[in-house]
Amino acid sequence: MKAIRRFTVRPVLPEPLRPLSDLARNLRWSWHAETRDLFQSVDPEHWAAAQGDPVRLLGRVSPERLAELAEDRRFLRRLTAVADDLDDYVTGNRWYQNQSDGLPAAVAYFSPEFGITAALPQYSGGLGILAGDHLKAASDLGVPLIGVGLLYRHGYFRQTLSRDGWQQEHYPVLDPNELPLTLLKETDGSPAQLSLALPGGKALHARIWVAQVGRVPLLMLDSDVEENDPGERGVTDRLYGGGSEHRLLQEMLLGIGGVRAVRTYCRLTGHPEPEVFHTNEGHAGFLGLERIAELSARGLDFDAALEAVRAGTVFTTHTPVPAGIDRFDRELVAGHFGPDAELPGIDVQRILALGMETYPGGEANLFNMAVMGLRLAQRANGVSLLHGQVSREMFAGLWPGFDAEEVPITSVTNGVHAPTWVAPEVLRLGARQIGVQRTEDALTVGGPERWDPVARIADQDIWDLRRTLREQLVLEVRERLRASWRQRGAGDAELGWIEGVLDPDVLTIGFARRVPSYKRLTLMLRDRDRLMDLLLHPERPVQIVVAGKAHPADDGGKRLVQELVRFADDPRVRHRIVFLPDYGMAMAQKLYPGCDVWLNNPLRPLEACGTSGMKAALNGCLNLSVLDGWWDEWFQPDFGWAIPTADGAGTDPDHRDEIEAAALYDLLEQRITPRFYEHGRAGLPDRWIAMVRQTLTLLGPKVLAGRMVREYVDRLYAPAAQAQRALTADTARELAGWKARVRAAWPGVRVDHVETTAPTAVVELGTSVVLRVRVALGELSPDDVEVQAVSGRVDSADRITDAGTVPLKPVGNPDLEGRWLYEGPLFLDRTGPYGYTVRVLPAHRLLASGAELGLVAVPSEEVAEGAGVLLR
Repeated sequence: MKAIRRFTVRPVLPEPLRPLSDLARNLRWSWHAETRDLFQSVDPEHWAAAQGDPVRLLGRVSPERLAELAEDRRFLRRLTAVADDLDDYVTGNRWYQNQSDGLPAAVAYFSPEFGITAALPQYSGGLGILAGDHLKAASDLGVPLIGVGLLYRHGYFRQTLSRDGWQQEHYPVLDPNELPLTLLKETDGSPAQLSLALPGGKALHARIWVAQVGRVPLLMLDSDVEENDPGERGVTDRLYGGGSEHRLLQEMLLGIGGVRAVRTYCRLTGHPEPEVFHTNEGHAGFLGLERIAELSARGLDFDAALEAVRAGTVFTTHTPVPAGIDRFDRELVAGHFGPDAELPGIDVQRILALGMETYPGGEANLFNMAVMGLRLAQRANGVSLLHGQVSREMFAGLWPGFDAEEVPITSVTNGVHAPTWVAPEVLRLGARQIGVQRTEDALTVGGPERWDPVARIADQDIWDLRRTLREQLVLEVRERLRASWRQRGAGDAELGWIEGVLDPDVLTIGFARRVPSYKRLTLMLRDRDRLMDLLLHPERPVQIVVAGKAHPADDGGKRLVQELVRFADDPRVRHRIVFLPDYGMAMAQKLYPGCDVWLNNPLRPLEACGTSGMKAALNGCLNLSVLDGWWDEWFQPDFGWAIPTADGAGTDPDHRDEIEAAALYDLLEQRITPRFYEHGRAGLPDRWIAMVRQTLTLLGPKVLAGRMVREYVDRLYAPAAQAQRALTADTARELAGWKARVRAAWPGVRVDHVETTAPTAVVELGTSVVLRVRVALGELSPDDVEVQAVSGRVDSADRITDAGTVPLKPVGNPDLEGRWLYEGPLFLDRTGPYGYTVRVLPAHRLLASGAELGLVAVPSEEVAEGAGVLLR
């Protein structure tokens, strides 16, 4: 019989056990082994049944067992020690508190998804896992972050397979009362609530749930409240679901509602107000509009408020392709703002102007969330060096007149939260070598480029560790494979073969990720006979574990999954290759450590960063990847392999796959499997173990989320906080007025004449020549601009590469025609073809970049011809 109403019955903990409730509600347990061990000791059987979730565990333990533990002095001593450790972790000084003054009092970090733990399934893939690791690393470092997201009642879908291997989606309902969450309440005990105005006099209401991620609160907005109509209740029903209006409402709730949630949380808890707002991808871009509205309510006009908001905003883009960005029809956005909807005090046309694609190649009727994010943020970044370059090229239209390398988008390469992803066995080996505290510091704060103590671990210890982890994966795979086949309709009598699936002594390759076409799930199947030969080689076999989800609306991705599943179902190879459905955090934490090689073969350069290989590397797994994302930046032959790519513009996609698949097979046959199976005099694969050691020592410190967050603090958060403080109401008005004046006057700015003291077109290295430039500034003065010489080597088309800039200085007063003379030295410090040009940029003390306004004046062709070009 089906229940007509559902309750959550909470256990009443005996007084001595009350700290268990606080420990369960702080998600630090998800990466803190001692806390998990404590909960497991409460009731090992129920711990396993609760899948390692302390909240579910405490709901299952009998009152008799709780009473027994309340009298168990040994357990109570452990409980006190773990509770005290959490208190010290949450309240004590950490890395951030020991830095110099000037850092932001708080940072608000907005993301549409967060992957903290499998017990809180609010993520779909890499973006969410990255956001979760960002929060955890910020907590470890003591960074005063406030996370902001949505609470999806169905989370992301659960994946099963039909008998013929077709992906099927299931959306289990999540009850917030059964999750490690706390409802934010007003001082009178009523739930804290916020609302957004909708067209037609309607409203979207939301409550605020708080997930405590160590020191970091994560605010999650939930629209499933009684005050909403059924349509509005469903706004936070599922991650990345619904049509355009549904997505627009989600993003308005995340951005606008998220700022209101932060204000409410700070008011109720006394948490410092954020000085910096970090938008993780464009989904939360509307947060800038709410902050403009806040400042407008205090008397600032739109332009001044925009400058103040930009100063304290950081925008991170994660997509390398325009198709990955949320874009909405202009009229849909316009209908949700203005006098009869949200933010009635702001002119709808000003809102639309922030997101419209008003640049060459843009679609004039589309509102682009990433474009709005960039226009509302003074600082922006991609998530790897290569992705930063791709992003500068992709968004160059927003900064016309500038070369792509000067577009003001930097990069901070992603990292992963080591305590979450490193297997306990790896942690124990590290602790034996250098001690528990040093191991913890190395994995959280990071440290030198090399983890030197790892180099002293004995070969036998490393090889025994890798074999143990591989064996654990084999057992995990068999258990999951059996469960999957039962869901597909197989009976136990059909499944005896599963006991022979995988071998703990065979080279194991892992491949797990979302399944968009560019990640090429099935590239390994390109030559099936060759793959079979690899899997079934009599002396050097390989085995492959594959997992991945296709988006529910992506039938092409589902066909790729089905193709892989059908190959893995073949009785000839099913003991050597498996597909595991329902890829998620719980599976990943077993999968990464147990693999010897992590495979990644996206179409370059479409992988913005890709962090799964980082998690594998921290467990001593070697990477085999296309040079894309983070691997393009940090690959060395000492610790992995690069799959050659055929990414020329003229290469046919099918032919490209054929070439790159052949390169993949070659690497496996000729270099990887021989090295794994080649044993030295001590009976160990010495060269393989050396690569494992190099992976840990050289890559380990680089791939940490702690390193990533420290970079954000130093390079983006601290400058943004300083810029925010500098933008008082008066200076914001000043900057806005200056920008308006410069934009209006810029058509009158031009370079009229350029000359140099160089006698010929051939000049000796080390020579210094003087440039003289006459510029017309129209209604502007030298205080409003910077005149620069731009020089460097030139290519065959006279384009300057690897350019350097030198400011030129005004000399005297303007001439009779109002032109200013600028002079400065040009040092010829490189041999070969060399050239220069000059340009005029807007200049103001409060600009983060000379390219910020997208304005530049350069010599006309006639002026350039008279200037002469330094060649040779």
